[in-house]
Amino acid sequence: MRTDRRNLLGAALLGAVCFSAGASLAQTTPLKPRAPEMTRPAAWDAAEQIMLWPADAPGRESYRPLADFPNWPGSFLKSTPAPSMRIWRPAQPNGRALLVIPGGGYMFVSIANEGVEVAEYFAAKGYLVAVLNYRLPGEGWPNRADVPLQDAQRAIRLLRQRAQTLSIQPDHVAVVGFSAGGHLAGSLATGWTEAVYAPVDAADALNARPDAVGLIYPVLSLEAPLVHTGSRGLLLGANAPAELVKKRSPVLHVGAETPPSFLVHAWDDTTVSADNSLAWIAAARAAHRPVEAHLYQEGGHGFGLGVPVSPSTSWPDLFANWLDRVLN
Repeated sequence: MRTDRRNLLGAALLGAVCFSAGASLAQTTPLKPRAPEMTRPAAWDAAEQIMLWPADAPGRESYRPLADFPNWPGSFLKSTPAPSMRIWRPAQPNGRALLVIPGGGYMFVSIANEGVEVAEYFAAKGYLVAVLNYRLPGEGWPNRADVPLQDAQRAIRLLRQRAQTLSIQPDHVAVVGFSAGGHLAGSLATGWTEAVYAPVDAADALNARPDAVGLIYPVLSLEAPLVHTGSRGLLLGANAPAELVKKRSPVLHVGAETPPSFLVHAWDDTTVSADNSLAWIAAARAAHRPVEAHLYQEGGHGFGLGVPVSPSTSWPDLFANWLDRVLN
């Protein structure tokens, strides 16, 4: 019954918005996608770093880096044996933390438009920002489907453990994720109680539930027809059983404990269908959980803070205003 309601809601919304968008698209110039930054941002290397694990990450003995590719963008990180957070401290702290999870289809971590730029924006608004450089499941790790969630849970716990030194309140820790990073943020929002690794120190006794979650053009289902096949293949491996696909489809696990959520998607996203966000909205409403969503006529995929000269640039301010309400 819940699936039927989601499908009906998605079809109704999609039809209504696409009808109004179709007339205006003929009068606009198509937006040009942003090219990836070929060099690694200097601000990334200059930022303070917190290692996630006190020694080796779980399963380090099995780690195998991905092969090198010619002309690989320097802003796309891969081959990560030691995951970490890069920290941006605000000049005027508001007592809140924001964990930023860049995307990259679980093949890389996009640290420029979905990392450094987001960190600088929200640090200017008073947030202690931590950008997560998480391990990639296809780099030889055992229990590959759990590896990114291990790092995300650990990151939230470390932020809470270090709340005093980071000048934040431990009950004001939000997360925002992009694309596959949105899948990881959604997995954290629904799977924060999962025991995906053995505790290593006192931090692991702390709660891993984020207090609010932002999902930006997110992958929220690994089932057809919503699935982004590249992300599913790299996270789960080939021929994953149906039970594992369902387990790692966060939209199927929205419930009474899911934190308030904020979604952003563009209707013309041909990489990750906006139906992922529609399905989450329906699931959140069915579970009576707070949810806000902004669905843009244009923007495509991977637009970070937004495509210049388009309405998609409004979402960071809208998210900040929303966080003011839910983290009051």
